[in-house]
Amino acid sequence: TEIVTGTIQRFDKKNVIIDLGKTEVVLPTSEQIPSEEYVQGTRIKVYILEVKKTTKGPQITVSRSHPGLVKRLFELEVPEIYEGLVEIKGISREAGSRTKIAVHSKNENIDPVGACVGSKGSRVQAIVDELHGEKIDIIKWNKNADEYISNALSPAKVLNVTVEENTKIARVTVSENQLSLAIGKEGQNARLAAKLTGWKIDIKSQEQDCFNVNDNARGDESAT
Repeated sequence: TEIVTGTIQRFDKKNVIIDLGKTEVVLPTSEQIPSEEYVQGTRIKVYILEVKKTTKGPQITVSRSHPGLVKRLFELEVPEIYEGLVEIKGISREAGSRTKIAVHSKNENIDPVGACVGSKGSRVQAIVDELHGEKIDIIKWNKNADEYISNALSPAKVLNVTVEENTKIARVTVSENQLSLAIGKEGQNARLAAKLTGWKIDIKSQEQDCFNVNDNARGDESAT
């Protein structure tokens, strides 16, 4: 397993030292979630990032902000993913704030999104609780880029998507009342959708306001 549970033992400068029982692991500042408070003595789930062999034994670095943490939490929480009936196709994350995860099932009788949400939202809620309220959008993956992009911009409702294969630009049209939802706070919804799908996304309302987002890691956005 790439997820381990330990107890916050002590702090070394700004790094958090977590006790797993037989060994200690390090949660460096770069892998922490800025909005999280780490309290001595509390239990915490972390993602194993790397194991370095040293003369004193293995030095293990862990993460709370890595997308792999969310992926593994879904694998642990959703039996259909663990059993291979539902596949995670992609994930984009701004840790502590929001994650989009794309899921797919080859079995037509299985609703991949429903499986991840769980009865009355129980499965996804368990993951949200573990991540202290991080919002999670579960997206239905589609092999057709236009439908996938439309789904990825959820919770916004999309009217139309036109994709340009050669430039990897998707031009998205939404109604005026969906524009701010599609773009998201500080461009986050569009940025995560672009990162998830691998497409540059231009969003405009029927009234022609245009907003474009690249799929690069920083997610620079520019209103034009």
